[in-house]
Order: sequence, then C-alpha cells, then structure tokens
Amino acid sequence: MKKLSKNEKDPMEVLGCARGHTHEELIQNLPRHKDFSPVLIRQIKRIPEVVLRNSGTPLAKKINRMMREVSTESYRAIQFTRTEINNRGVLYGVVLLKHRVIDLVLKYLHKRFGSLCIICLYDEGTHKTAIMNEKGKIRVIESPLMKIVQILSEDRPIIPYFDDIQFSGEEIFETLYTSQFISERENKNYFKKMIPDKCFELPGMRGGVEKGFRNKKINDFL
Repeated sequence: MKKLSKNEKDPMEVLGCARGHTHEELIQNLPRHKDFSPVLIRQIKRIPEVVLRNSGTPLAKKINRMMREVSTESYRAIQFTRTEINNRGVLYGVVLLKHRVIDLVLKYLHKRFGSLCIICLYDEGTHKTAIMNEKGKIRVIESPLMKIVQILSEDRPIIPYFDDIQFSGEEIFETLYTSQFISERENKNYFKKMIPDKCFELPGMRGGVEKGFRNKKINDFL
C-alpha cells in the first residue's frame, strides 16, 4: 500500500458529520447487543472506519444493524417505561429488554429525577432488579421488584414533596392524554408512527391509556 506524503490527504478519511459510528463507539457499545461476540471487535479493528460508517460490506451492515437495535431498544425503554414513586423517594418500574441497556435507562431516570431518588427497574427478561442509588451507583439483585421497593423504603424517611404526588402511572397518563387530546387535530397515522404496535408489548404500555386515544370506534366518526 502506497504511503501518503506529509501534505497528501487520505481519500478514505471521514470528513464532517458522517453517519454511522466510529471504531471507539462500536467497541464501547456493540457488547450491549445480545448476539455480541468478541470476534466482532477483532473484525471491526480491521475494517476502515469509512466502510463501517457507510455499511460498505455485509459485515459492516450487520454491525450497524446491531447498533441500531441497541439504540432503538434503549430509546423505547426510556420513552415508554412507566414509573411510579412512593413517598419515600423510591422510583420503580418494569422493563422488558433483549439487550444490555438497563444502565442507560437508569442513568436517564437518575438525570431526570435528580439525586433524591433510589431507582429500581425490574427486567422481565432476566427476572432481576437493577438499583441505582442517589450517587449513581448500580447493583443488580435477583429478587421481585416490590419486595426490593419495600426493603429500600423501610429505612428512608417520608419526603413531603413525593408525599404530595402519589398518583398511579395510569392516572398520570390518563390525565395527560385527556388534557392534550384535541379531536379536531386527531392524526391516527402520526400517532401510530410515534407509538408503533410493537411498543404495546412493553410492560408499561400493555393495556395503556394510549390505545384508547389511537383506536377509535366507527361510532366516534358518525
């Protein structure tokens, strides 16, 4: 392979905001995928970054698909996980994950709700509960969610702020959709695009109030 002189530019160099992922991003995040194998890392290191970014080979396509599946699952878990919080500042919910992204969901909730809460997420896939404390440290316990919530709550004082907002997740979202729904601006196709059918398989969405706003009966239009 011809070596470039000092003033020559590499024609394969990725410039600007190219799509895809860098070698570093792939090495860091691909192990989250359920089908990950250490062999993939060795293969990634031998493929030029521009080929990986643009799915230039069948292997690059596979790798980008795996990355997309990981990011989609973490995004949907963040978007559609329904949580509740008790008056002791224990925030809890249920997820169903195929990939290793529960830490990303915990970090999002920790950032959103501040350092006053302990966060518990039960994964129906692994039957384990992941716990993040106020300092952001994570531990995983093989135990039912509500048992852990009860144990964690016993030694914590009642927090007045949380004591004033004791509503179920269903009540909160029922109020949200009722207050925001405008029948004249109803767009079922857009609603379906934003909440695909497969999202209703997630724990927080099974039988959720969203179905009532998306699935109208024929009489509603007569």
